[in-house]
Order: sequence, then C-alpha cells, then structure tokens
Amino acid sequence: MRVLVTGHHGYIGSVTAPVLADAGHEVVGLDTFFYRGCDFGSERTAGPSLELDVRDVEPDVLAGFDAVVHLAALSNDPLGDLRPELTYGINLEATVALARAAKEAGVGRFVFASSCSMYGASGGDELLDETAPLRPITPYAESKVRAEEALAGLADDSFAPIAMRNSTAYGVSPRLRLDVVLNNLAAWAHTTGKIRLLSDGSAWRPLVHVKDIARVTLALLEAPRETVHGQAFNVGSAVQNVRIRDLADTLHRLLGCDVELSDDATPDPRSYRVDFSKLQAALPGFAFEWTPDLGAQELSEAYSTVGLTREDFLDVGRYTRLSQLKRLLAGRELDEDLRWRAVPAA
Repeated sequence: MRVLVTGHHGYIGSVTAPVLADAGHEVVGLDTFFYRGCDFGSERTAGPSLELDVRDVEPDVLAGFDAVVHLAALSNDPLGDLRPELTYGINLEATVALARAAKEAGVGRFVFASSCSMYGASGGDELLDETAPLRPITPYAESKVRAEEALAGLADDSFAPIAMRNSTAYGVSPRLRLDVVLNNLAAWAHTTGKIRLLSDGSAWRPLVHVKDIARVTLALLEAPRETVHGQAFNVGSAVQNVRIRDLADTLHRLLGCDVELSDDATPDPRSYRVDFSKLQAALPGFAFEWTPDLGAQELSEAYSTVGLTREDFLDVGRYTRLSQLKRLLAGRELDEDLRWRAVPAA
C-alpha cells in the first residue's frame, strides 16, 4: 500500500514509519516538525515527507494513497491543559477534517491513534473492554472520544476507519519522550540515582511498548477489511496492566535505586485496567514482544549509551513535549495558535 503517516517525526511515528516501510509499503510522512532537534540517538528515514500542519491538509494532498495512519496530535494531558481549545482544534477538528479529506480523495483505510485514557477515572479492578463507559477527565482524552465518534460516522463501504486505543506508551524512540510514566521513572533513576513518584503509585495503568504499537499498526493495515472496518481496539496486553508503584519496584530491582514520593504526591484519578481480548481475536497470530521489565532495561541501557544527563531531563526539556512547545512559544518561533511564524530551517 501507499501509506501517509501523519506525525511521522514524533515519538510513535519515528518508530512506526520504518516498520511499515520494512514490510514493503510505500511510506510518506507528514509533520509540522515541532520537535526538530529533539533527537535521541540515531534514526532511520522511512521515505519522503511533507512539512505541513495537519490542520491544513486538503484532499489533493491525499490523492493516490491507499491508507492514512493518523498519529499527529497534541500528545498528552499537560499539553491539553496548556490551552484546551488547541487540543480540540488539533486532536478533534483537524482529525475529522483529515478523515473527510481522505474519504474524498478515495483513501480506503484510516488508522487513528486513539487512547485508553478515555476510560479515565474508572478505578477499581474491573477489566474494561471497548464497550465500557468512557469517562474522560482531561481535554486530551475528551478529544479522542469525540474524534472516534465522528470517525465512526464516516464509515461506509469505501472508507474504513479504525481506532487504536493505545495503552500508555514506553520505550526508546528517535524522538524520545520523558513525559510518559516508565520512561520518566527510568530517567529519574538514571540521572538522579533515585526513582521519584509524582503520585502515590496506587493507580492502575495499561502499558505498551512503542515498537509493539508500530507492529499492531502494521497488522491493522494488513488485516482483512471485514475484521477491522469501523472498529475500535484496545492496544496492549493483559500482563502489562500494572500499578505505577510496580513500575518503581521493577526499576528498583533492576538498578538498585531508592524509591521516593514527591512532597505533593497524591492518588492519580486516572486509574483503569483494560481488556485486550478483542484485539487478540482480530489478530490471532499477533504476539506482543515487550514487557515493562524488558522496556526498563532497554531504557536504562539507551540512557547510558546516548549519555542522557540531568540537564537533558530536568532543565533543557527537549524530551518533554510541553517544555519544548513552551520554549518555541517563548522564542516567538510559534504563534499563539501553535503555527510557525516563519518556515523553520531544515
């Protein structure tokens, strides 16, 4: 297939695009490059790319593509809290406009990176499948819920939207993020010698490695249409439903670092456990390759190899999405709507 990957320069996209290319698909990236220069280690280029804000994509840009993998978004809750209207504008309105443009251009399959965060404040030990009530508690999660609803309304015999409700991602990427929980805890351990919990660690969270997200994306692109058409899938595996404190214990065993609570640590209201049996039934030959234990080891080794410093982690902020955008705003490289004031240098 000829596949357009939006957000190909991001945390998940810079891993996913090469996986799709390696499988023989013709991959074109599309990104506004907010995180240019925020590189971690080496990177493989999957194919050509378009420097374009996802809010500006017209049907003619999408002509000739068989599928769109839509990853571009403001990527987490702190960014959503920065200016909620931007999160809705990019994550919801631009997603729906992109899907409509894709449908008009004759694109047959639209894989949307949604999120398990839409289960929100579910709490308890019940496993939540795709029919569970959605309880988003942040603009980010709400934007994903509403985008999924709109995409489902576009499904017909020629256009197949698919929603990947990804668990919380972890693992090494050329565009590393240190504002996701396992990557963050491992960075505290590596750069300070301690594992610092910003909550009391009691919340449940499903996790999934960024490379496994890429592999699921490929599998959903290649799955029979009748299996995935108009469907939402929780993406992750049962053994990766973990409490945050269990991740701290994993790092303690691996690195020998002490675990400490921040002074203002409180229970995190975002607590949920997720059922992944629907994905397993749709992709019976698929097996997740990563676990948090393996991911913690990978992260620790990569931080040492690349030379992650305390300054990289706590001060510079290039691996934290909110910090990077605030830096671009403060330097007047971006305007208040997160649009480039001038074309950035290549």
